[in-house]
Amino acid sequence: MSTLVTPFTDKRMAEIVEKVQNGVRLSVEDGVYLYQTDDLLTLGQLANEANLRKNGKKVYFIENMSLYFTNVCEAHCAFCNFRKDQGEEGSYTLSGEEMIDYVEQHIHPGVREFHIVGGHNNHVPFQYYVDSLRALNEKYPDVTLKAYTAAEIDFFTRISGLSIKEVLQELQKAGLKSLTGGGAEILSDEYRKKMRVDKANVDRYLEVHRTAHLLGMRTHTTMLYGSIESYEDRVNHMVQIRELQDETNGFMVFIPLSMQPKSKNASIMRRNSAYEDLKTIAISRLMLDNIDHIKAYFINIGPQLTQVALGFGASDAHGTIVRERISHAAGALTPEGLTRKELIWLIKGAGRIPVERDTFYNEIQVYE
Repeated sequence: MSTLVTPFTDKRMAEIVEKVQNGVRLSVEDGVYLYQTDDLLTLGQLANEANLRKNGKKVYFIENMSLYFTNVCEAHCAFCNFRKDQGEEGSYTLSGEEMIDYVEQHIHPGVREFHIVGGHNNHVPFQYYVDSLRALNEKYPDVTLKAYTAAEIDFFTRISGLSIKEVLQELQKAGLKSLTGGGAEILSDEYRKKMRVDKANVDRYLEVHRTAHLLGMRTHTTMLYGSIESYEDRVNHMVQIRELQDETNGFMVFIPLSMQPKSKNASIMRRNSAYEDLKTIAISRLMLDNIDHIKAYFINIGPQLTQVALGFGASDAHGTIVRERISHAAGALTPEGLTRKELIWLIKGAGRIPVERDTFYNEIQVYE
């Protein structure tokens, strides 16, 4: 396979093309350059080539359902419009039984995964979070529990007095099978201070995933981009994930999350451009050479751009979701979920092969 470099490609891009084609790992400087270049087509072709080497034309999706037990949160992250204070209008904390009632009303046949995240609610004990998983696991034993961010796990250690390992082991006993990728934001403590990310710091985020991997869990990881961070911050974030993957090989997928404004009425100038979104997906594919999948998250970038992203290095189109709330509590203008038929149509429309998967990327059905 040979990337078609445009005649106007400069020497620096040509050097990166040669690195990628020869399997040489890209440096931080390479990643920053790729953000600075306006040669989007060569970048996209490179990322597409790297993805085709790993995954061929297969693009994965899952029948899943997003659940949110509570939106009460002690943190006040500058970018979040989902959180509420205890007692504030619109705040809620559901019991296991109440969540099961919600699931019964909204679940559809074929759901294989519950994606569970929520607020850092310090008005309930750690046992509440354990019991929440246990209730779902007992009612739906065939649905995989992918639950809690690394930041939530760190929060649980503080309210329980347990270590990271002990918290994870208690949750595993209740049915936890994998961690979600959220809470990473940008892995820079300076960024976290400026954006009031008053939850797990960089070291704790990475340590939670390291511990989960050592306990046999395979997990997901993210990057929330498009606010105050620099290109160097984004690339350094990817490098830290890459280094942990070198150590543990526990990440299944990297998910670039495009920052949403706080209002649906926000102007176009308050949103990431499609150009920036495609660049970030492509650069993620090239920098993270040791992670199998890059996800195009249609909740944040929309179904049509997700379709284009499948030619820019993405090999995962996420899942059905049913009803997403966190991005839509901000300014996301996208659907709250898609059906299996819509996901298959989206993937086939990009000239790719849709593959329904489980949480761990085991193939359930290939739609040739």
